Amino acid sequence: MTNEQHIEELRAELRNTCDANERRVIRAELDCAEAELAMINAEQDGRVDAVPPF
Repeated sequence: MTNEQHIEELRAELRNTCDANERRVIRAELDCAEAELAMINAEQDGRVDAVPPF
């Protein structure tokens, strides 16, 4: 599964859940997945260095 697919599935789950606790868990997972995808895209675009500075 690609990161984009995972994000879309999490968004669908978020739209369809009524439980507040489950919404928080899904929202946190979605935020992490979106951040990871943004980092991957930034590395590929050369906006950030993939090598640690140490």
